[in-house]
Amino acid sequence: QVQLVESGGGLVQAGGALRLSCAVSGRTFSILTMAWFRQAPGKERDFLAGITWSSAYKYYADYVKGRFTISRDNAGNTVYLEVNSLNDEDTAVYYCAARVECRSNWSARQEYNYWGKGTQVTVSA
Repeated sequence: QVQLVESGGGLVQAGGALRLSCAVSGRTFSILTMAWFRQAPGKERDFLAGITWSSAYKYYADYVKGRFTISRDNAGNTVYLEVNSLNDEDTAVYYCAARVECRSNWSARQEYNYWGKGTQVTVSA
Protein backbone atom coordinates (compact mmCIF):
# COMPACT_ATOMS: atom_id res chain seq x y z
CA GLN A 1 0.00 0.00 0.00
CA VAL A 2 1.21 3.48 -0.95
CA GLN A 3 -0.24 6.71 0.36
CA LEU A 4 0.10 9.99 -1.52
CA VAL A 5 -0.89 13.39 -0.16
CA GLU A 6 -0.60 16.51 -2.29
CA SER A 7 -0.19 20.02 -0.96
CA GLY A 8 0.96 23.44 -2.08
CA GLY A 9 -1.91 24.43 -4.31
CA GLY A 10 -3.74 27.69 -4.02
CA LEU A 11 -4.59 30.92 -5.75
CA VAL A 12 -1.83 32.49 -7.81
CA GLN A 13 -1.70 35.41 -10.21
CA ALA A 14 -1.04 34.88 -13.88
CA GLY A 15 2.68 34.69 -14.50
CA GLY A 16 3.35 33.42 -11.01
CA ALA A 17 4.66 30.11 -9.76
CA LEU A 18 3.98 27.43 -7.19
CA ARG A 19 5.76 24.41 -5.84
CA LEU A 20 3.45 21.48 -5.31
CA SER A 21 4.42 18.69 -2.95
CA CYS A 22 3.45 15.04 -2.76
CA ALA A 23 4.19 13.28 0.51
CA VAL A 24 4.88 9.60 -0.08
CA SER A 25 4.44 6.92 2.57
CA GLY A 26 3.73 3.22 2.92
CA ARG A 27 5.45 0.63 0.76
CA THR A 28 7.66 3.12 -1.01
CA PHE A 29 10.18 0.41 -1.90
CA SER A 30 7.72 -0.90 -4.45
CA ILE A 31 7.46 2.36 -6.41
CA LEU A 32 8.95 2.38 -9.88
CA THR A 33 7.62 5.67 -11.22
CA MET A 34 6.05 8.81 -9.81
CA ALA A 35 4.13 11.31 -11.89
CA TRP A 36 2.02 14.43 -11.82
CA PHE A 37 -1.27 14.81 -13.66
CA ARG A 38 -3.88 17.52 -13.74
CA GLN A 39 -7.57 17.71 -14.50
CA ALA A 40 -9.51 20.85 -15.32
CA PRO A 41 -13.30 20.98 -15.04
CA GLY A 42 -14.90 19.03 -17.84
CA LYS A 43 -11.54 17.85 -19.14
CA GLU A 44 -9.55 14.63 -19.11
CA ARG A 45 -6.86 13.96 -16.55
CA ASP A 46 -3.65 14.78 -18.40
CA PHE A 47 -0.08 13.72 -17.76
CA LEU A 48 2.39 16.46 -16.90
CA ALA A 49 5.67 14.98 -15.72
CA GLY A 50 7.16 11.76 -14.41
CA ILE A 51 10.27 10.61 -12.58
CA THR A 52 11.71 7.13 -12.09
CA TRP A 53 12.31 6.21 -8.48
CA SER A 54 15.71 4.63 -8.80
CA SER A 55 17.51 6.67 -11.45
CA ALA A 56 15.53 9.92 -11.17
CA TYR A 57 15.13 10.03 -14.92
CA LYS A 58 12.57 12.68 -15.83
CA TYR A 59 10.04 12.88 -18.60
CA TYR A 60 7.75 15.77 -19.49
CA ALA A 61 4.69 16.22 -21.62
CA ASP A 62 5.46 18.37 -24.62
CA TYR A 63 2.76 20.88 -23.84
CA VAL A 64 4.25 21.99 -20.52
CA LYS A 65 6.87 23.74 -22.70
CA GLY A 66 9.60 23.64 -20.09
CA ARG A 67 7.53 25.52 -17.52
CA PHE A 68 7.19 22.62 -15.08
CA THR A 69 9.90 20.78 -13.19
CA ILE A 70 9.54 17.50 -11.32
CA SER A 71 11.95 16.50 -8.57
CA ARG A 72 12.23 14.49 -5.38
CA ASP A 73 14.01 14.89 -2.07
CA ASN A 74 17.01 12.74 -1.19
CA ALA A 75 15.08 10.57 1.24
CA GLY A 76 12.35 9.84 -1.27
CA ASN A 77 9.67 11.11 1.07
CA THR A 78 8.43 13.91 -1.14
CA VAL A 79 8.01 14.52 -4.85
CA TYR A 80 7.72 18.09 -6.09
CA LEU A 81 6.31 19.82 -9.10
CA GLU A 82 7.42 23.38 -9.72
CA VAL A 83 4.95 25.16 -11.95
CA ASN A 84 6.07 28.43 -13.51
CA SER A 85 4.69 31.15 -15.77
CA LEU A 86 1.19 30.11 -14.92
CA ASN A 87 -1.78 31.13 -17.02
CA ASP A 88 -5.51 30.58 -16.78
CA GLU A 89 -5.28 27.31 -18.70
CA ASP A 90 -3.24 25.90 -15.82
CA THR A 91 -6.20 26.11 -13.46
CA ALA A 92 -6.93 22.51 -12.47
CA VAL A 93 -6.71 19.94 -9.74
CA TYR A 94 -3.17 18.57 -9.67
CA TYR A 95 -2.65 14.94 -8.73
CA CYS A 96 0.40 12.88 -7.94
CA ALA A 97 0.46 9.22 -8.82
CA ALA A 98 2.64 6.16 -8.35
CA ARG A 99 2.97 2.92 -10.25
CA VAL A 100 4.52 -0.28 -8.95
CA GLU A 101 4.39 -2.28 -12.17
CA CYS A 102 6.81 -2.14 -15.06
CA ARG A 103 5.07 -0.13 -17.78
CA SER A 104 6.17 1.59 -20.95
CA ASN A 105 3.77 4.52 -21.27
CA TRP A 106 4.52 7.50 -19.03
CA SER A 107 1.29 9.29 -19.77
CA ALA A 108 -1.24 6.46 -19.47
CA ARG A 109 -3.16 7.23 -16.31
CA GLN A 110 -4.57 3.71 -16.15
CA GLU A 111 -1.07 2.34 -15.66
CA TYR A 112 -0.70 4.10 -12.30
CA ASN A 113 -1.68 2.17 -9.21
CA TYR A 114 -1.96 4.84 -6.53
CA TRP A 115 -3.30 8.38 -6.53
CA GLY A 116 -3.52 11.27 -4.15
CA LYS A 117 -6.70 13.24 -3.70
CA GLY A 118 -5.32 16.25 -5.53
CA THR A 119 -4.57 19.88 -4.77
CA GLN A 120 -6.36 22.78 -6.43
CA VAL A 121 -4.39 25.34 -8.41
CA THR A 122 -6.31 28.43 -9.46
CA VAL A 123 -4.73 31.10 -11.65
CA SER A 124 -6.28 34.55 -11.55
CA ALA A 125 -5.96 37.35 -14.06
